[in-house]
Formats: sequence, structure tokens, C-alpha cells
Amino acid sequence: MANPVAPRGDLPSGSVAYRTIGPFGAQSLPTGLRAEHRLKEGTWGVLDLARGSLRFVWDDEQGGSEELTAPARFVVPPQVPHHVEGEGPFELTIAFHR
Repeated sequence: MANPVAPRGDLPSGSVAYRTIGPFGAQSLPTGLRAEHRLKEGTWGVLDLARGSLRFVWDDEQGGSEELTAPARFVVPPQVPHHVEGEGPFELTIAFHR
């Protein structure tokens, strides 16, 4: 897998994955991930895009988006509102770290 992209902060050294969800595709991606949401305090997300492409959107005051194309690994820090958009074929897994 590609090196992690971390435009808003790297995964903390020593963090450990405690839960993984997915894989998801365009038809199975939960509605909650398509809507604005945030990770709880102390929890980091690592999105692993194994196939296809999707758009990660930052919903905070800084805004912006990241176009991800597989293979891609993307780090999401705690407490930052965001959502994902993807219509074409893709395969996404998300690991939660603390």
C-alpha cells in the first residue's frame, strides 16, 4: 500500500488499530460516511483505498478536498468534520487507531 497521505497531521507514533470496517464499495458505503461526521477525540482514522477513486472532503472552516486514487492510504485526525464522495467502482477499508 502507498505511504499515508496526511495533510492535517500524521498518525501518532505508537498508535494501534483497534477496529476496522469495510471493505465498502459505491453501493455499500454507509450513508453516515457520505454525510458530515467526525472521529471522536483520541481516535485517528486510516482510509485504505485498494481500488478505484473517491473524494475526501474537509467540512471544517479550512475546507478543501483530496482526490484519492488507489492505491492510497489517507490519515484522518480526530475531531475534524469531513465526509467522502464516491460513485464509481472503488474498494475502501477504514481502520481506527488510538
